[in-house]
Amino acid sequence: MKPILVVLLALVLFSCNSKKAAFNFSEAIVAKEKSLTADITMTEEKVKQFFGEDKMDSMAAVSERMVNKVQSKIDEIQEMKTPDAKGAAGFKEAALKYFKFIRSVYVSYKDVAQAKTDEARQQLVEAMQENLKRKDAVIEEMQKEQRGFAKDNGFKVQ
Repeated sequence: MKPILVVLLALVLFSCNSKKAAFNFSEAIVAKEKSLTADITMTEEKVKQFFGEDKMDSMAAVSERMVNKVQSKIDEIQEMKTPDAKGAAGFKEAALKYFKFIRSVYVSYKDVAQAKTDEARQQLVEAMQENLKRKDAVIEEMQKEQRGFAKDNGFKVQ
């Protein structure tokens, strides 16, 4: 009878540790996203201002700064150990896709600012606008993966 109790206790402990690891993984990714919020808000305001004032060097500089900040978050997520939990790899991949999309927005701002001609700038603006149409789908994909990951591992997304 004792071996059965030991096995049951081990299963309960493993389940709790797995759930905790999954929750912590999710929260770590959310924290990385939240850590960019203030910078994104400030940069968006500055990009609009600099674009309107035709200060392309300044626009390129603030955009490059955000490219680097977002890239550092991408690097951190790539280095994170994926927990042994159902759906963890899919959630991680969706999070990386989201952060890469955010980075692509700032790359496009920088490219617009560094365009050599008005024609080239206009083409880049059009490409940027086309890219921005994907925003809601990329966000929804990450949220869907996160909700599924949370459900599969017994915790709620906050």
